[in-house]
Amino acid sequence: MRGMISASLLMMPIILPIKKSRARFASFSDALLKFNVISADKLTVFAEQARQDKLPLERYLVQKNLVDPAAFTLAAAAYLNMPPLTLPDNFSIPKELTGSKPLDFWMKAKAVPVMKLCGRLTIAFADPFDLPSQEEVSRAAGGRIWSCVAPEKDVMDALGRLKVQEDAANPALAMENIMKGQDTEIEFSSAEEKEDAIDASAESAGEAPVIRMVNTMMIEALKTKASDIHFEAGEKTSRLRYRIDGELVERPAPPKALHSAVVSRIKIMSNLDIAERRKPQDGRFKVKALKKEVDVRVSILPTVHGEKVVMRILDKANLAPGLASLGLDEYAYKAMKFAIEQPHGIILVTGPTGSGKTTTLYSCLQDLNQPNVNIVTAEDPVEYELAGVNQCHVNVAQGLTFAGILRSVLRQDPDIVLVGEIRDNETADIAVKAALTGHLVLSTLHTNDACGVIPRLIDMEVPPFLLASSLILAQAQRLFRKLCPLCRQPVDVNMELLEANRVDPKPFEGVQIYGPGGCPKCHNSGYKGRGAFMEVLPISNAIRAIIEKGGNAEKLKELALQEGMVSLKEAGMRKVRAGITSLEAAFEVTGGE
Repeated sequence: MRGMISASLLMMPIILPIKKSRARFASFSDALLKFNVISADKLTVFAEQARQDKLPLERYLVQKNLVDPAAFTLAAAAYLNMPPLTLPDNFSIPKELTGSKPLDFWMKAKAVPVMKLCGRLTIAFADPFDLPSQEEVSRAAGGRIWSCVAPEKDVMDALGRLKVQEDAANPALAMENIMKGQDTEIEFSSAEEKEDAIDASAESAGEAPVIRMVNTMMIEALKTKASDIHFEAGEKTSRLRYRIDGELVERPAPPKALHSAVVSRIKIMSNLDIAERRKPQDGRFKVKALKKEVDVRVSILPTVHGEKVVMRILDKANLAPGLASLGLDEYAYKAMKFAIEQPHGIILVTGPTGSGKTTTLYSCLQDLNQPNVNIVTAEDPVEYELAGVNQCHVNVAQGLTFAGILRSVLRQDPDIVLVGEIRDNETADIAVKAALTGHLVLSTLHTNDACGVIPRLIDMEVPPFLLASSLILAQAQRLFRKLCPLCRQPVDVNMELLEANRVDPKPFEGVQIYGPGGCPKCHNSGYKGRGAFMEVLPISNAIRAIIEKGGNAEKLKELALQEGMVSLKEAGMRKVRAGITSLEAAFEVTGGE
């Protein structure tokens, strides 16, 4: 076939571009050398180590991850005279090709049915040297198969996607698999790293099925990049949901009879009191799994039918390394960069709970975090620990409020101060005065838009002339769901939706926009990952003059838009026109702005 590959072929396996050798290799080692998979010196060493471990060379190289998977596949294919295949990331196993054989059968054989041509099944094997498995698959297919070689990761990923589909279609079977026990290797550690004796009421929390259930919850959450796990008690059933890209997705839950045992297991890991079931409790623990370590913040709330657990997953890998990684438009980036480079003043980030305000502030801190700068924070709670930053945890029960910590912080010779949230008049007053006395202050506030910061602080009894002198920048943001790049689909512009949300349709003329599709990679949701719409208001001299006169919000917004500010709704429409999100997803978070 010449020319462009059609979109309909994207789900098909791809034959690797190699020139098939007609030479007969005396051994697999010769094939490895011929295809430059490994050097002769290393081959000698690894062959000896494989003999010591009593493993075939090919199995030893794969298990120890010593060679490039694609190169290994080419060498194996040439040695065994089998065609090599590579499976795309979005390849789904056609259900009709698996026949009556269960998923376990294909997992054990490390094989994937790819297509059926001329009455024969094309089967991709991850381990082409496993002849018994090939014979078993051949018998199951009536002896009519074409055998190919594919990288082990491609095969196992495709089988994993098939498992996700089967679990979604049969929740009862998924929970049965958990009860039987699967590979859920995971390591937990409490914040204080101590093992206390557990009384008889907690014995069930240590039983193998309960431990596997909690491990499976954590592993599935990490695989799906969920931000929260919700485990709730109903009257007759338990409920398990994951918040993925801002949306709660229901998953198979443990039986109600084991609800208390699962909660007790989570309490033990979080170093909480397992006997206390009438009061809310908060804790945290660390998880090591899937080659990463994350913090988990736990909140337990007594409800009518039992305790509800919400676990917030805090993965440092999700933090942006700096402002440049936040995907800001040019105007917003330049304004934010200029603001954080000022020696003193106050920068305020606004938005509802869960809109990514902390992530934005931490991105600013990572740009500011230098050896010659003293940074101190007051947070409730400290979500991510940042090296080189002095972080203080607010504890109202012990008298550690934002205002109280802020007073002490200002005696610590800080250059930069981060206040988790301005909640009351006292904190607002101290923060503004700190900004006026030579400190750069970053904080958050709950308002609908960037211009709403000014009337909100004036309402908190901050004098307008002090606010005008101290405020450098106000920013508002919302998190939106990104379209899955593998399955997004061209759609027509919904003019009724634009009209209902008071958006001018002219900028959409001649523009192709996209909507959600659905594929295994995005768990058939059509969306994968999140980004932020940002409305950035730099404080110019003209805006300061309005603030000094009382800060009329309408006049502020009118002037800010004239000076180049992009509103939240317009920021959303720009992402829609760029094909990053859909109209519906944009209006989900900006419709009322």
